[in-house]
Amino acid sequence: MEKTYPQRPTGVSKQIFSIAGILTTVYGLEELNSDIQNVACLWLLHPRLQNQSCMEPIAASTINDWNRRLQRREPKDRLVGLIAVSFDQRNHGSREVDKLANEAWRSGNPKHAPDMFSIYHGTSIDTSHLINYVSSYAFPDSDHIITTNMVCGISLGGHAAWHCILHDPRITTAVLVIGCPDYTRLMCDRAKLSKLQSWTSTSPPGSQFLGSKDFPLGLMEAIGKYDPAGLLCGQLSAGNEDTRNQIPSEKEKTWLIPLMKTSLQSKRILNLAGGADKLVPYRCGEPFLRWLKAATAREGWFGNGEVILEDKVFEGVGHEMSSDMVQEAIRFIGEALEKEPVDASLRASKI
Repeated sequence: MEKTYPQRPTGVSKQIFSIAGILTTVYGLEELNSDIQNVACLWLLHPRLQNQSCMEPIAASTINDWNRRLQRREPKDRLVGLIAVSFDQRNHGSREVDKLANEAWRSGNPKHAPDMFSIYHGTSIDTSHLINYVSSYAFPDSDHIITTNMVCGISLGGHAAWHCILHDPRITTAVLVIGCPDYTRLMCDRAKLSKLQSWTSTSPPGSQFLGSKDFPLGLMEAIGKYDPAGLLCGQLSAGNEDTRNQIPSEKEKTWLIPLMKTSLQSKRILNLAGGADKLVPYRCGEPFLRWLKAATAREGWFGNGEVILEDKVFEGVGHEMSSDMVQEAIRFIGEALEKEPVDASLRASKI
């Protein structure tokens, strides 16, 4: 994260709570305006091999930007405050139990594919679980009410944030930084570049990788339930690029449109990718993103879903959150807060 903030932003207050056995940091409580009852909560999910502390500058810059906007707006009873929350992803930081499980194939972890997916899928579940309880710790006197939940994830956290926005109806805005919504494509690309025997030993190479010991059937079943591309496109085709250009049949729409409504109706998504990212290449998620953008466009077959989807690629940027990405994230979160209804009712999670 060194390149993200050449100079650290002005800090904000933070308090650490143990919630459900997870050390949870809440930023911005002291800066909340006592005249504003409704509060939005931004969940910050950190990258692989790091911990929650690296998200503190993002919390500070986002909260400071929003509080500056609030000072220029009236009336106060129609505004929403902002806090941010971070915690260590599963098997990271204070929760690490197996260091090797965080590593990739090239670093000697033969279980890389199921390890990584299960870790960040678990993090998305943890996010939903913490949403249930964070207000009891942050606002024990009920002087503020959390009415809006948003998520911003980087790398591994970006993968997890995709799960959050699709599977928890309480999360209405997501900023996905150098993450991928198509785990199967990402792992196939990584297996090829890693020259795994399960990839190179078949003719043609990779033809039997799916379902091999490196990418087991049990993992594929989980991907079909929780991964964005697996959930929304897994039953449409074998997943080659040509099928991503096709409109679902009328029969497919009978189950796909209700699923899209449950997962994406009226949600806001900003996808930020590095054009020179070799670890999570944009090309792995591009076919699904292209399919999703076509579906949710105003003239698309899910155009009435009121989905806001922005997809931005930063040329020359590798696997990092650049300073320009930070500005885009702050902009998008601010726009969501300005348009988010402050009296939105809290809905139950389906995870």
